[in-house]
Amino acid sequence: MQIPVKFEFQSNQTFEGFFAGNNTEVITALQALTHSGQEQQIFIWGEPGCGKSHLLQACCRQSQSLGKLPFYLAFPKNDLPTLAVLDGLEDMELVCLDDLQNIAENRNWQQGLFNFYNCHRQNNHQLLLAADCPPKYLPFELLDLKTRMAWGLTLKIQSLRGDQLIAAFAHKANFLGIEIPEPVGVFLLNHYAQDLPALWLLLEKIDHATLAAQRKLTIPFLKKIIADEL
Repeated sequence: MQIPVKFEFQSNQTFEGFFAGNNTEVITALQALTHSGQEQQIFIWGEPGCGKSHLLQACCRQSQSLGKLPFYLAFPKNDLPTLAVLDGLEDMELVCLDDLQNIAENRNWQQGLFNFYNCHRQNNHQLLLAADCPPKYLPFELLDLKTRMAWGLTLKIQSLRGDQLIAAFAHKANFLGIEIPEPVGVFLLNHYAQDLPALWLLLEKIDHATLAAQRKLTIPFLKKIIADEL
């Protein structure tokens, strides 16, 4: 048995740090996946930036806290990992596979995952999958793999809109120890990007800037941070 290389958990990607919005039922199902083990497989999907990777990492962290062996594996679009990472992966109690749509044009990876899938399931271990579309719409050449990905629960992550974006931003900022006054939130909603990935990048800069300056976040200070970024 060869256990795959370890991956690093994202320290701020926990269930507590995730703003649920309209996804309470999805989060409940994911928490139950690691706690009770009643579901053997869950497939989550949603548009880019909706929080799929965060939730996969949160499941890994929760699983590890319960004394289990989790593993997270992402498939970057232009930099797929080597197939050797699958060696021993069937022995991990929870495997989370992210951005599965990015192996659509790689027959070798599809075959490799198919072989892993059968061994992992025979070991009665759990699988958490994520992509930007439901299993039936994945453009896989290997149809048997696509069929297996639809065996368990399939859940959609609802994207946040409008005021929910600022609520999510304030929630994560509070998790990091940063207070977001209401006027600052309104300013962000009216003058900055309307998607979470851009807001998370900005939050990192706010975190560094407020710590360095030892001052609270105000609209003038936020304008300066944004101007420095641009």
